[in-house]
This record gives sequence, C-alpha cells and structure tokens, in this order.
Amino acid sequence: MKKLLLLLMLLFFVSCDTTSSKDEKNEKASEVEIIEAEVEEVVEEEQSQEDELVFTENDDFYIYGEEFSPEEVLDAQTLNEKYASMKVGDSLPLMAKANVNSVCKKKGCWMKLDLAEEQEAMVRFKDYGFFVPKDIDGNEVIVSGHAFIEETSVEDLRHYAEDEGQTEEEIAAITKPKRTLSFQATGVLLAKE
Repeated sequence: MKKLLLLLMLLFFVSCDTTSSKDEKNEKASEVEIIEAEVEEVVEEEQSQEDELVFTENDDFYIYGEEFSPEEVLDAQTLNEKYASMKVGDSLPLMAKANVNSVCKKKGCWMKLDLAEEQEAMVRFKDYGFFVPKDIDGNEVIVSGHAFIEETSVEDLRHYAEDEGQTEEEIAAITKPKRTLSFQATGVLLAKE
C-alpha cells in the first residue's frame, strides 16, 4: 500500500510540472505513462493477493494455511465432548475432523463445522492469513489449531449471518450474545476427491 501511495504522489508531481519545451513535455508524458503502468500493476497485484486462496497440495489434500500431518485427529463427536468440558477462556491445541456446515460466502474467511448433537464450531483462520474455498459446504476437513470457548456479541453474530447470506428478518432476530464453540485454525486440510 505504501508503494502505491508513493507512486501516486510521484505521478501527481510529474503531471503538475509546468515545463515549456516540447521534448521535456514528451519526456514527462512518458514518465507519467510509466508511473501509471506501475500503479496499475501494484493495484492488480494487491487485488490478486486479496482474491487468491493461499494453498498448496500433496497427493491426498489441498492444504490451506500451514501444512501439518494429520496425527491423533479427533472426530466431531469427541471434539464436541471436549468443548462440553470447557468454559469461556479455556483453550486446547488439537486436530479434528468434521464436516463443513457453512462457509463465509464473501471471502471464505470463516467456516462452521458440524460437531454432532446439533452443535457447531466457528472456525476462523490465524491472523486472517488464509481463506478456504467458498463452496466446500458438506465436505469433510481436518483442522489444526486451538479449540476455545468465547462469548460472541450480537454485532458479530449479525455480521456472520450476513456473510452467510441470511435474510434481513433472520439477522434482525439475533438479539442475544451466544456462547460460541470456537476454533482458531493454523491449517486446514481438504481431501481431494
């Protein structure tokens, strides 16, 4: 972003120069064109980085975030039991496997996992450092990170409902904070089909 601002400032100063000779004006016009091209390239690069899913892959999985080996992976039922024994502020490092109930439809910046017994875990990605595909509802994933309990505000619950594509009536019906089963993922594995 700093690079973009510097290029724009340079473009402004070059375009405001009141030189009088034709050669100088042509030279300044060429400089402006070069700077405009550089600005466009920086903007496209930043947009591309925003839109790109950061992932790698191996023979079995698409890997989002940090790569990890799925060892001692808890199933959804066991993860749900772990959450049942936790209170707000508790945190457990672990790996778990579950089906995706829903994903942020705007960016893929969060997802909800089905934990059995009508429970869900809200998964966000460490430092907003990666996203998952927006169309993986129903797919099984393995997450690595920290499970924890938090209380989610009405404002955040409404924001998530909007991201999920819920109606205005459904969003307006959210009036109380909620004890949330949360997970901060450092990595997500999505099985290849």
